[in-house]
Amino acid sequence: MRVHLIDGTYELYRHFFALPAAQDRDGHEVGAVRGVLASVLGMLEGGTTHVGVATDHVVESFRNRLWAGYKTGEGIDPLLHSQFHPLEQTLASMGVVVWAMQEFEADDALASAAARAAGDSNVEQILICSPDKDLSQCVVGDRIVQFDRRQRQVRNEAGVIEKFGVPPVSIPDWLALVGDTADGFPGVTGWGEKAATALLARYGRVDRIPVDCETWEVTVRGAARLGAAFAAQRDLALLFRDLATLRLDAPVFDFVDELRWQGPTTGFQETAARLGAPELWERANRIR
Repeated sequence: MRVHLIDGTYELYRHFFALPAAQDRDGHEVGAVRGVLASVLGMLEGGTTHVGVATDHVVESFRNRLWAGYKTGEGIDPLLHSQFHPLEQTLASMGVVVWAMQEFEADDALASAAARAAGDSNVEQILICSPDKDLSQCVVGDRIVQFDRRQRQVRNEAGVIEKFGVPPVSIPDWLALVGDTADGFPGVTGWGEKAATALLARYGRVDRIPVDCETWEVTVRGAARLGAAFAAQRDLALLFRDLATLRLDAPVFDFVDELRWQGPTTGFQETAARLGAPELWERANRIR
């Protein structure tokens, strides 16, 4: 079997900016919700059998306690933000397993679910449906891969190395050095992708990089400047690595078969009608 793990928050953003606005019968904006439901239905129509969707029920997580500048819900378009919870409710009504994260983030749920699914010998492949670079750390050979549904591209372990110059295990370290503006941490001052790739390709992890740049066993342009910044901010880099490391203990499922889609719930017909999209019920009902 193949297991599809979907980043629901990413999908909601993607459809919000790609689709025209649409209101439910109560006048609430649901255009992105309808788009995500239709997209997931398309996967089920195409033969997907085991699927789980992770969402950020609240944008903030335990990481906000570790770093004051970590991302928050501030600045999110209210029309987008108002669709977070309805997405979870309508997906569940459609019969899809949803992990609505509060203490953790959606990416933690995806990482946890991938690791859990990989422990089942009946699972042939796990596809993490998100292009986010954070999730590249979860990739294992051809067994756990990233699938960018918009670009129709699969990234396996060789693809991660080709893109970043480092293996999946070093992705949190790479992000710690170069920073991740989407998540709100800046990385080490002056470090860019080339320097991070060169050092991590040699040493693998941030804590293995010598503080004294004169002992670096690779040639890096501006080594003295970069070394001084690294020596001064090494502890900060370790904190950023912790922020970038996805957790594997988020509450997801006990057995992979819990992810098998069994058809929509009895309430989905009403859900689809309320969304102003009765065709969603008709499509879901035909799949069974």
